[in-house]
Amino acid sequence: MKHRFFALFIVFTLVLSAAVFTFAQTKSNKNQLVTLLPASDGVMSVDAKRFFGSALPQVLSGNKEMLDEINSRIDEFKTNTTIDIRQFDQIAIGVAINQISADKTNFEPIVLARGSFNANSLLMLAKFAAKESYREEKIGSRTVYIFSPKELIEKNKTAVKSSFVQKILDNLLPRMSGEIAVTAYDNNTLAIGKIERLKLVLTESKSRVDNNLLALVNRNPNSVVSFAANLPNGISGFLSLGDDELGQNLDSIRQIYGMADVIGENALISFTAKTLEAKRAEGLYKNLSDLRELGKMLVGSSKGADKQVYARMLESTKITLKGSEVIFDLQVPQSDINVLIGAK
Repeated sequence: MKHRFFALFIVFTLVLSAAVFTFAQTKSNKNQLVTLLPASDGVMSVDAKRFFGSALPQVLSGNKEMLDEINSRIDEFKTNTTIDIRQFDQIAIGVAINQISADKTNFEPIVLARGSFNANSLLMLAKFAAKESYREEKIGSRTVYIFSPKELIEKNKTAVKSSFVQKILDNLLPRMSGEIAVTAYDNNTLAIGKIERLKLVLTESKSRVDNNLLALVNRNPNSVVSFAANLPNGISGFLSLGDDELGQNLDSIRQIYGMADVIGENALISFTAKTLEAKRAEGLYKNLSDLRELGKMLVGSSKGADKQVYARMLESTKITLKGSEVIFDLQVPQSDINVLIGAK
């Protein structure tokens, strides 16, 4: 149903990957981990401690079945790999964006996960759990273990009770091609990614995230999620856009940054799009403001509970123009989130 897609957006903005990423609650610790990433087009941070401890339980508090299913999948992952992602305290993610062709873009992520565990001991246990489903390589003095995540998941997967979670897994699994390399960066930090990106982290000290992205991702050091990305080829590198005014304005976006957080009984999302020039930002601001008004007209008179939530979300969305930037701010109360996730 349509409201499931909005639920997916809310949950994954506060989550993602399915898959989990984190950062320290203090700015100094956050900078320390993010600065270890190799040069990247996009950087994301998530405070995993808050995410698992309070944000996720609150967001899904209206649907205990969904929350229990996600927790069971985390437990299953721990059983299969010995890695308990609830032990993650900080994680920094850097993504390299490579344009393969006019209609194909490749994303190469690298993850640094720091937490309350001994990285080398954890790797030994993961190696034992994987049995023959891995191989080893050396990068300097470090031993790198290379796994096929798709093979491990398919080998160990069990029935999923929640159709919502099943849809997520069904969409993720076909995309999990290739191999993932894992090694200990230091005593309590794991480095995870493709072997080529791992080599950059471990051997090329000059290949680091540029200061501009670091400043943007650290604008909200205490949020559950913060992110920043450069889009050198515009959004047309990822989406098929028309040549009308809206398409041209969207394609002029060259940088995005923002955050998602849970404060009290509300989920907050803030997103900024920086365009090539102020004129394009003005056009984008008008386009999106008009679309918001049209959306309010279409769903405003609907009696369905989910449609009423959409109307309230559109009404509360703030769109601000500031020079060459268009800023979106949205606050969603827990009562509305409960409707979107199908509270039971």
